[in-house]
Amino acid sequence: MSRRPDGHDRRDLRGDWARDPIAPPWPDGRRLAVSFVVNVEEGAELSIGDGDERNESVYEIREAVETGPDLCMESHFAYGPRRGYRRIVAAFAKHGVRATFSTCGRAAERLPWLIADAASRGHEISCHGWRWERHAQMRPDVEAAIIARTHAAIETAAGVAPVGWHTRSAPSARTRELLVAHGGFLYDSDCYDDDQPRIEDVGGRAHVVLPYAFDTNDMRFSPGGGFVQADDFTTYVAGAFRRLLREAEHEARMLSVGLHLRLIGRPGRIAGLENLLRIMAAERGVWFATRAEIARAWRDATAASPR
Repeated sequence: MSRRPDGHDRRDLRGDWARDPIAPPWPDGRRLAVSFVVNVEEGAELSIGDGDERNESVYEIREAVETGPDLCMESHFAYGPRRGYRRIVAAFAKHGVRATFSTCGRAAERLPWLIADAASRGHEISCHGWRWERHAQMRPDVEAAIIARTHAAIETAAGVAPVGWHTRSAPSARTRELLVAHGGFLYDSDCYDDDQPRIEDVGGRAHVVLPYAFDTNDMRFSPGGGFVQADDFTTYVAGAFRRLLREAEHEARMLSVGLHLRLIGRPGRIAGLENLLRIMAAERGVWFATRAEIARAWRDATAASPR
């Protein structure tokens, strides 16, 4: 077992198991914080046509093009900003929900009108890397440059500096440290291990970690993911929502719902989001919030006692 210099396990598998529960710190006595995250990756997927080393291979199709541009894959990704985006923001607008648009830097440069529109609607624009790629095993100098470039691109497109970060899948061992060193980041979402936020001491600074989720996520519409019909998405996520709402009667809980323009934005799937929003909006004690709002609420309520 790998241990830190202080002798403790480098992995925290215990969490708050033996600690007193934290009461929900959400405003107006709300019990459950619900965070919708819209991943904006279109135009940032790997593409030989854009000078990248290879073409993206992760989507609903499995026909990788090894050499030259993959025009089929590019067209599938293009569906998101061309059509899916408008359906998603219309569903949010109907229920007054503000989401976090987790955006790749290269996508923000290519989709300035989309980012400007989302920001004008009150949605948060956060960072999702420069390209849609993992950061695991990146050299620290390369990763630091990517973080800086992404932060600048999002600020330019949104008109306000971003405060959040989420790496596609695996971050590097130093991603969190580099985010804090860059400055300007309040939180990251590079963990999947809990149903409530936490404060971590990173380089002497209180940094908020907001867990994300791959199960309550439209990525499960991909082959083998388990979602086929729009109702599959609604039923599963609504089940998680109802369970966390019950648990939130006694301690703090948040629910992350991951969306993608090119996935849930399809005509056969958008009803899954619309019906889920209707179910959630009918319940009392729910706080629909951006991740920045959740991070600030958690920091203000618990920063004095890092966990």
